[in-house]
Amino acid sequence: MTPSRTGAAMALVSMSFVQLGVAASVGLFDDVGPEGAACLRLTLAGLILLAIVRPRPGAFSRSSLAAAVALGMVTAAVTMCFMAAVDRIPLGTASALEFLGPLGVAILRGGGSTKVWPAVAAIGVLLLTEPWRGALDPEGVAFALAAAVAWALYIVLTQRVGDEIAGLQGLAISMPVAGLVAIVVAGPSLVGRLTPAVLLAGVGLAMLLPVIPFALEMLALRRLTTTAFGTLMSLEPALALLIGLIVLGQAPGLLAVAGIAFVVVAGVGAERTGARPALGASDRAGPGTALSGCRQAQVAEVGSV
Repeated sequence: MTPSRTGAAMALVSMSFVQLGVAASVGLFDDVGPEGAACLRLTLAGLILLAIVRPRPGAFSRSSLAAAVALGMVTAAVTMCFMAAVDRIPLGTASALEFLGPLGVAILRGGGSTKVWPAVAAIGVLLLTEPWRGALDPEGVAFALAAAVAWALYIVLTQRVGDEIAGLQGLAISMPVAGLVAIVVAGPSLVGRLTPAVLLAGVGLAMLLPVIPFALEMLALRRLTTTAFGTLMSLEPALALLIGLIVLGQAPGLLAVAGIAFVVVAGVGAERTGARPALGASDRAGPGTALSGCRQAQVAEVGSV
């Protein structure tokens, strides 16, 4: 299997876990609220990764450690901001606005014919989410746009951390940092609401979302350009629609079906044209080496880093 196909498969599996995790979160949201559930999920995921991966200080340079910490802060930001947006505006509107982040990354990093796929995906996302039907509360829009910015930064930082730090060492730093940020923001809302059943559900949810999906995303970003990855993320609304049909019996309308067609076409196009240059031995040597394949590709695509 080619690197682009492997990376695309990892991204698709990751998105499927995300949507299943959201569906499984309903009961937990009822117990601790959406912000509390996000805090519990990120905190437990951080603890799980620390226990499993056991990050080694020698695996990090000063710059790579800073990037992993920044990734953790951005991970918490995209999660918490999106929850706040959904609290104020419809989910479809929030999703469409949030997607502006990875779509922007895809457009800025794309070159030549690759720029057509984000445009095709954007049409599909608009048809799927129908944002024009939402009530645009200013605070909700602001939170969704903040989530979009955070998601764009997340994509860039995840690729950098994945290139500079071996294995899942970077994720084992970024996720605990995300948990700490979430505790500062939403931890007080959990006081008096935690029970053994809630904690057990939180552990299962942390594995489903975000431990497995984030690990797969990091591995996918080692094989795909940010253009391809950002475009493939547009398949998430289509996957949500499919899971809604199968699990919840929510039949899509004609616009949604058309939207699925657009994003599938964009996903196939990105998968075929999005393989990254192979990393050389010096690129895999660890922190402190020369520019990785990712950084070289960025230089080639945008002219500077």
